[in-house]
Amino acid sequence: MSSSSLTTVIRPKKTLSLQDFKEIWGHRELLYFFTWRDFKVRYKQTFIGIAWALFQPLMSMVVFSLFFGKLAGVPSDNVPYPIFVYIGLLFWQFFSDALSDTGSALVNNQSIVTKVYFPRLILPISTVITKLVDFAIAAIILVGLMIYYQFIPSVEGILLLPLLLLITFMAALGGGLFLASINVKYRDVRYILPYFIQLFMFVTPVIYSSSIAGKYSWILAFNPMSGVIQTARAAFLHTAPINWLLILISFSASVIILAIGTITFKKTERFFADII
Repeated sequence: MSSSSLTTVIRPKKTLSLQDFKEIWGHRELLYFFTWRDFKVRYKQTFIGIAWALFQPLMSMVVFSLFFGKLAGVPSDNVPYPIFVYIGLLFWQFFSDALSDTGSALVNNQSIVTKVYFPRLILPISTVITKLVDFAIAAIILVGLMIYYQFIPSVEGILLLPLLLLITFMAALGGGLFLASINVKYRDVRYILPYFIQLFMFVTPVIYSSSIAGKYSWILAFNPMSGVIQTARAAFLHTAPINWLLILISFSASVIILAIGTITFKKTERFFADII
């Protein structure tokens, strides 16, 4: 048999293995390319350009401060409501945008998925990294608010920031991987997801304090974003002592979400090119 007649068949494994991490590292330049491409496409031909990353959370803060802070009088743990809600919005926007775009990452790149082989995990990972850049830009406003309201973060708060971002990253990536796997076959996910995200926001203490739930506030702890936002407020605004048990629960929940999403993604990966 001549060498020209040989065919190499590449089949992805059903479970995550060390080989997957080696492949992703071997394709790290592609990961960088997708991240940079998504970032440029997001702000290409926009009127205010990259300032849109600042505009979105800023306007949301103004609206929520007016309706919930002024008119409804929602408790804000004895700190000014604008900075209270902005911290919640900052982490929530990172999570919700990453979850939404990751869920559509495969469908939006179907021309690449069906023609070229590369580790499919790169697409959702690059999407979440892009949102991390948005987070860093939007955090500029938080710095300004902390200077204006004279809040100084604790050393623990600064050291906890990478951990809070990691928890948010894992939760968004895990949920996005699960949704991306389903969205390949059932395209109505794109219509259901915005409603789900909006509903999920109101069971997360983004615009209100978790203390409003009273004796049932422990239920919120199983929502990883609840722990992230509460810890961020405690660390940067000193609304309460840092609850290490809450951080542990949030971290564990995000790991479970990431594991479920990854397993689902790997089990369905071999069918992506056929049904997308």
